[in-house]
Amino acid sequence: MALLIKLAGASLHVTQVILVRQLIILLIMAPKISRNFPQSIKTTQPFLHVARVMAAGVAILCGFTAVINMPLADATAIGFAKSLFVTVFAIILLKETVGIRRWSATLVGFGGVVIMLQPGTSGFNIYGFYAAMAAVAAGLVMVLVRIISRKDLPSTLLFYQGVGVASIVAIPAFMYWQTPSLSQWILLLGVGLSGYFSQLCNIYAYKFGEASLLAPLEYTRILYATIIGLVVFGDLPGVNTVIGATIVVVASAYTIHRERKKSA
Repeated sequence: MALLIKLAGASLHVTQVILVRQLIILLIMAPKISRNFPQSIKTTQPFLHVARVMAAGVAILCGFTAVINMPLADATAIGFAKSLFVTVFAIILLKETVGIRRWSATLVGFGGVVIMLQPGTSGFNIYGFYAAMAAVAAGLVMVLVRIISRKDLPSTLLFYQGVGVASIVAIPAFMYWQTPSLSQWILLLGVGLSGYFSQLCNIYAYKFGEASLLAPLEYTRILYATIIGLVVFGDLPGVNTVIGATIVVVASAYTIHRERKKSA
């Protein structure tokens, strides 16, 4: 999906890419929602859905912008910081108790993010900051999903995110709208389909598998991003990205390990 976003975003505005993606996902979901309508969209937590939609909007807008303007491996590596922010938001919103070891791992992980971003130096890239903001927002989204899913159906969460994010980007998308060519429509269709099926696979994976065992698999994305970036765009991650990403991955893996031991 990141590859298709980068290719489509080279000639189309990022909000147009997001809008079409959200509409495609909603069209795919429409039959399922209509079969159980209006139960499929009923909720007793409207304010939490609003907060989640706003956070998801920031995550998608900043994340897509970073992917379009940065090497894939760099944007992907910074995105791994999401799991660190999940720990922070879990403490604030879920009142989880975190010991000194997890706190230490989280702080070390943030150090890895600083190494990748290189703030205050000539190597600082504003799009790296966008990738970091996407990680912050995505971490908040994950914690809000935990809370909302206690009472609401998965289809309800997907519906409100689809409609909400589409509404957020609708005005700028129409302001910057360009009529896509056939090849651009194919790219946009691919973005929507890959976005939907990746979410579907993720839901099934966590439905039937153990979260603590599945979470580390996310880090294989850096391998795919590096290979795709090299083959398609001739990009390789810089030294700072390699060092920082290694620190973030190790810190995140340790955090997941501690969470598994705690819940065992």
